[in-house]
Amino acid sequence: METVTIAGARIEVLRIPASLPDRPTLLLLHEGLGCVALWKRFPHRLADETGCEVVAYSRRGYGMSDPLPLPWPILYMHGEAEFLSDVLDALGLERIVAVGHSDGASIAIIAAGSRRFPGLEALVLESPHVFTEEHGLTEIRKAGIAYRETDLRDRLAQYHDKVDVAFLGWHDAWTHSAFVAWNLEGFLPAIDVPVLLVQEADDPYGTLAQLDAIEARVAGPVERLVLAGDGHSPHRSQPGAVVAAIVGFLETTE
Repeated sequence: METVTIAGARIEVLRIPASLPDRPTLLLLHEGLGCVALWKRFPHRLADETGCEVVAYSRRGYGMSDPLPLPWPILYMHGEAEFLSDVLDALGLERIVAVGHSDGASIAIIAAGSRRFPGLEALVLESPHVFTEEHGLTEIRKAGIAYRETDLRDRLAQYHDKVDVAFLGWHDAWTHSAFVAWNLEGFLPAIDVPVLLVQEADDPYGTLAQLDAIEARVAGPVERLVLAGDGHSPHRSQPGAVVAAIVGFLETTE
């Protein structure tokens, strides 16, 4: 793990070197309460089984990276898509397969769909969101209650230096009354690289309508992996299936 100053912010970065030549970099973009540490062993397993360089970073406000002032704007993911360009420049990344989870998938969609992702060769979108769904918003409200009334804050504080920034920035943006209108479908037609969609069938934060919308609107070829289960993080609950799908997907995009 290292800390890199990017656009004036100290950013926590994990970089695992490639073991095979001429492979793209797998760039991991974490979920709304994630960070480098919360990927656990997944980056190392990806590196071992693909031979690719794997890079993960904690966005501003998460992990050991510098915080972002509260409150976060409703379009905070758009801001992180812009910051992604600075990350690519600072780390010298050129050939990239983005692996985005939840918020990270949305950030990848914004960056790819607004043509701000130079060197992008493919997208892996795990449990992605392109519009809001009421039951997903309800789950986020429940998380807010748990943060106030249970040990959730203490558990998250093991991973986030400024835990209130990480949680409240995410939670308060998603539960703002104006966030209901948030929608990324307009970015999809400009995405012409191959896309792998991954989700558990009964994800509490989003239905398979999210995958349907992406598949119907992107310009590039799409593969889907829908797994049995009711979780939001298949890379944690079913890592073998997710890694195997990514390995197979990379073979089709070479």
